[in-house]
Amino acid sequence: MFDIEIYKARRAKLRATVGSGKILLLGNDEASINFAHNWYPYRQDSTFLYYFGLSIPGLIGVLDCDGDQDYLFGNDYQIDDIVWTGPQPTLRELGEKVGVESTFPLAKVSAQLNAKVHILPPYRGEHTLKLREILSKSVEEVSSMASIPLIKAIAAQRNIKAPEELVEMNKAVTTTSAIHLAVMKAARPGMKEYELVAVARRIAAENNVSLSFPPIATINGQTLHNHYYGNTIEAGDIVLFDCGAESPEFYAGDMTRTFPVSATFDSRQRELYEIVFRAHRAAVDSLHAGVKFIDVHLIAAKTLVSGLKEVGLMKGDAEEAVNAGAHTMFFQCGLGHMMGLDVHDMENLGEQYVGYTPELQKSTVFGLKSLRLGKELEENNVITVEPGIYIIPELIDLNKADGKFKDFINYDKLETYRDFGGIRVEEDFVINADGSTLLGNSVAIAPEEVEKVRSQALKS
Repeated sequence: MFDIEIYKARRAKLRATVGSGKILLLGNDEASINFAHNWYPYRQDSTFLYYFGLSIPGLIGVLDCDGDQDYLFGNDYQIDDIVWTGPQPTLRELGEKVGVESTFPLAKVSAQLNAKVHILPPYRGEHTLKLREILSKSVEEVSSMASIPLIKAIAAQRNIKAPEELVEMNKAVTTTSAIHLAVMKAARPGMKEYELVAVARRIAAENNVSLSFPPIATINGQTLHNHYYGNTIEAGDIVLFDCGAESPEFYAGDMTRTFPVSATFDSRQRELYEIVFRAHRAAVDSLHAGVKFIDVHLIAAKTLVSGLKEVGLMKGDAEEAVNAGAHTMFFQCGLGHMMGLDVHDMENLGEQYVGYTPELQKSTVFGLKSLRLGKELEENNVITVEPGIYIIPELIDLNKADGKFKDFINYDKLETYRDFGGIRVEEDFVINADGSTLLGNSVAIAPEEVEKVRSQALKS
């Protein structure tokens, strides 16, 4: 946990920003797998963590904006619990850790909510049911009660990372760096994808942390969120590995590397990897406070198109191709996203509030609609940069049949790449006034660096 004054200051700022009423913040409960007391691994709600710092199930926080007071609700463990868990802090002791003097049993929550109540959008069914009971509302009413002022206040506060948060995020990405280097070194022809995932989980366990999201370890990188691990990796394949670790205070890391199973890329793999790497560098070189991330995304897209023209997969003017959306044949997703206590930070609050503004609305166009972050960057934002090239046969068939982008796509040559897969590289950055700072340790990313790691690994 951070210093007690940090949590007190965070809550005071939120109360002042929202201005009036009471803010109800639910902590997460245990979630059962197949029996009431057989639970999934526990993860506290990120917003509750941000303001109360307690990674313990069964807690609720209330912030009184009018009375400038905070409340913590929960039930003390009884002997039937303690025989399984060992001695646990009392609710009062938990409150003292984070500067909350007023603590009450859960049954007292409703009595404290005698004013306008601000809630966040529930993202678990149990949240909806709990709010229904606490607020004496129907499920339908609860589902439409989310407070826009509260969402905007939290997004604005959490988007700017404080020094202590940046320390934690650097820890998370440093562990993430170690995971990626270990996986890159461990890969051998004949291994299963799940064996690479096992390497990642081992490194996380050795650092006593969890992974920040289910990893992607695949020879089918064209499937953007591929969580199947059953394929055998063979010489000549490329592996796309996307994984992150959490820090001890639950801040996320997120990194992607694509590497050959052999000692080197083949000629096609090397050509397309070079293009993705150049797009990544162009995007990183464009980062600074004040630039709109959607513009950085478009810089990366134009760089991709220019490279794809060089290898004969695209044609025509790069800017016109991007304006027409032709680059989405190869780059269907967004360039990056905010990162913090969530790997896609505050995704539950709504991307329109976290990554966009009323003046810059999220696009509904294919490709751009997957860009989670578009707005102007600010100092101490933490973001990912992750361009890629993904050859999706089904998308080729659809667009070719419709005659789409025929002025920009060389379909005959693209047909010869149907079995190619996908390439992505990703790093995490803190935004500065005049640039950005890489989080974590640098891991081989230039093609020659990746090949050096692979070549040395295969010799050992």
